[in-house]
Amino acid sequence: MTGGTRPHPVFAILAVTSVSAFVVPFMASAMNIALPSIAAEFAFGAVALTWVTMAYLLASAMLLLPFGRLADIFGRRRCFLIGTAAFTLFSGLAALASSGGWLITGRVLQGIGGAMAFPTAIAILTEAFPREQRGKALGINVTSTYLGLSLGPVLGGLLVHAWGWRSILWVNVPLGLVIFALAVRHLPADTPHSESRVDGVGSVLFSLALGLLVYGFSRATTGLGQTLIGLALLGFVVFGGWELRARHPMLDVRVFASNRLFLCSNLAALINYAATSAVGFLLSLHLQNVKGLTPAAAGVVLLVQPAIMTLLSAFAGALSDRVAPRFLASAGMAATAAGLLPMAWIAAATPLAWIVADLVLLGLGFAFFSSPNTNAVMGSVEKRHLGVASATLATMRLTGQVLSMGLAALVLSIVMGAAKIEPATFPLLLQSIRLIAVIFAVLCVVGVFVSLSRDAPPGNRPAG
Repeated sequence: MTGGTRPHPVFAILAVTSVSAFVVPFMASAMNIALPSIAAEFAFGAVALTWVTMAYLLASAMLLLPFGRLADIFGRRRCFLIGTAAFTLFSGLAALASSGGWLITGRVLQGIGGAMAFPTAIAILTEAFPREQRGKALGINVTSTYLGLSLGPVLGGLLVHAWGWRSILWVNVPLGLVIFALAVRHLPADTPHSESRVDGVGSVLFSLALGLLVYGFSRATTGLGQTLIGLALLGFVVFGGWELRARHPMLDVRVFASNRLFLCSNLAALINYAATSAVGFLLSLHLQNVKGLTPAAAGVVLLVQPAIMTLLSAFAGALSDRVAPRFLASAGMAATAAGLLPMAWIAAATPLAWIVADLVLLGLGFAFFSSPNTNAVMGSVEKRHLGVASATLATMRLTGQVLSMGLAALVLSIVMGAAKIEPATFPLLLQSIRLIAVIFAVLCVVGVFVSLSRDAPPGNRPAG
C-alpha cells in the first residue's frame, strides 16, 4: 500500500470503505419502500415505476468499467473523492424533483457519481490488506453493505411516513459529506500508473452496448426492443475485437480466456443478482398494496433478509479464507433458489410468516454467496489490475440488478400492460410475481453449476 505524508492504518481505510458501502444499498432498499408513494405522486404504472430503480442501476453499470480503468491510471483516491462529491450533489438534485422525468434524470446522475466512487473503494480495501486477511476485511465491508440494506426498509418506512419519499434522497447528502471528509483524511495518496492510457473507444463501445442491451431488454416485447438487443450484442462483439487489438485496453478480455476463476466468479455474480435483485421491489408492492401494510410495517418485514445477510456475511467472508470459496458460494446460491421457489405460490392470503421464512432463506443464501465470491474474484488477479477487477465485479452485480429489474418489467408489461396498481389489478400483480419467481429460481439453479465449475486460484489460498 502506498502512503502519503502520514501513515494510513488499514483499520481507518476499512472504516472509510465500509461507510461508503453502506450508502447505496441503504438508498436502494429505502427507495423500494417509497415506490408506492412515488407512483401516487407522479401517476406511474407498474412498468414505469421500475425505471425509478433502473435509472440509477443502468447509469452505474454503463460506467463502472471505464471509471475502474481511470481509477487505476489516475488514482483511486482521486476518483473516489470526485465520485462521492457528485453522488452527494445529485442526491439533492433528485430530491427536488417536480416531475417523474426530473426524478429519473436525477437518479441517472446519481448513478454516474456512484459508479466513480463506490466500486473503487473495494480496490482500495483489497490493496490495503494482505491476502490472508482479505476475506475477513471484505466480509466486514459486505456486512456494512447489508447493514445498509437492513436499515433501509425500516428507516425508509419511517422517513416516508414522517417526511415523504424525498427525505430518503436528502439523507444521502449528510452521509456523502461524512464519507468525503473521512476519505480526505484517511485514504492513502495515489500512485497512478503513468504507463497506461485511457481506452476511449473501448469505453464508448462498452457503455453503448450495455445501455442498448438493458434498455432493449426492458422493451423486449416490441420490435424496437428486439432491434436494440441485436445491436447491443453486435456492439459487444465489436468491443471484444477492439480490446484484443488495443495497446492499452480498458478490459484485457484475454483474462477471461486464461483465468477461469475470474470468468466463472463474475458470471456467477451476474446470475445471482439477476435472479434476486427485483425481489425487494416486488415484495414491497405486494406488502403495501395487496396486504395493505404501511411503509413502516412493510419495512419491518423486508428487514428480515438483509438482517440475516448482515449477521452472517463477515463469518462467510472469514470462512472463505480457509474453505474453498466455490463451495461456499455454490451452497449459498442453492439456498437462494430454495427461498425463491415458494414465491411461485404467493397469493393475497399468503401469511406474513410464510414470506418471512422465504426471506430468511434468501438472506442465508446471499450471505454465503457474496463474500466468498468477492474474495475469489479479487484474489484471482494481479495487484495492478485490482481496480478493473473490482469494477468488473461491480459491473456484473449492477448489470445483474438491471437485468433482474428488466425481467420484472418485461413480465409486468406482458401481464399488466400499462395498468396502474389498484385493487382491480391485484390478481395480475400476483400472477406477475409468481411467474418472475419461477424464472429467478431457474436462473439460480443454473448459477449453482456455473459457480461449481470455477478453478482454484494460484498461491496458497483454498482451492476454488
